[in-house]
Amino acid sequence: MWVLPLIGYAGVLFGFGFLTLATASGLYYLSELVEEHTVFAKKLLSRLIYSIIALQVLLTVLDGFPVSLSLLSIGSHAVYAGNLRYFPIVRLTDPVFLLSCVLVILNHFLWFHHFSTPPVPSSSRNRIGSRYDYSNIPSFTDIASFFGICVWLVPFAMFVSLSAGENVLPSMGSEYATGDSGRSSSLTDSRGSGRDPQGKRSAKGLVKAAIDGASLWVGESGEALGLWRADKRRF
Repeated sequence: MWVLPLIGYAGVLFGFGFLTLATASGLYYLSELVEEHTVFAKKLLSRLIYSIIALQVLLTVLDGFPVSLSLLSIGSHAVYAGNLRYFPIVRLTDPVFLLSCVLVILNHFLWFHHFSTPPVPSSSRNRIGSRYDYSNIPSFTDIASFFGICVWLVPFAMFVSLSAGENVLPSMGSEYATGDSGRSSSLTDSRGSGRDPQGKRSAKGLVKAAIDGASLWVGESGEALGLWRADKRRF
């Protein structure tokens, strides 16, 4: 067979493209929702962080998860909560934000190493070094669910929710420094048109900024390669 495998490869490429577009559209829509309901989003993120910390404590006490990694995960979520001080505004050079990015990667690799380390061989009677009971080894579904909820959920939700500080209104600089709650109302008033009464741009979510930047790059690259004209580009 020659044609059918080619059709299969083409189907995989089309499926990957549609999945990518659907994911980007969903993230863009979630970012829009957060911009319209910032107070609710902040409360939801706070409760989500506390819930995951409680889950981590239960996993340590009841399921025998390693204390050191559990303390690292709990401390990481406490640092994530520090990004909510001026929610939804965040400066990309803020030490708390940079530390959060480092902790996300560190948690991923340490927990991955923890679950990927094989237990003591079954022929051995001494199971002191084994991480889990042989009758209750975590399945792939259990591990994937743990990573999705306890490792990735809060950083992913904050990435969708936060707005880059470089895109805020110039008059909001002092409010960011003082944590003035009046910032939320000024943002809400200007979001209807995407601009403030003076015509200046309002805050833009990190996801929206990334998607808009990618769209602009694709458009400019297509123009440079002659794939389409500037007046007929649609992004």
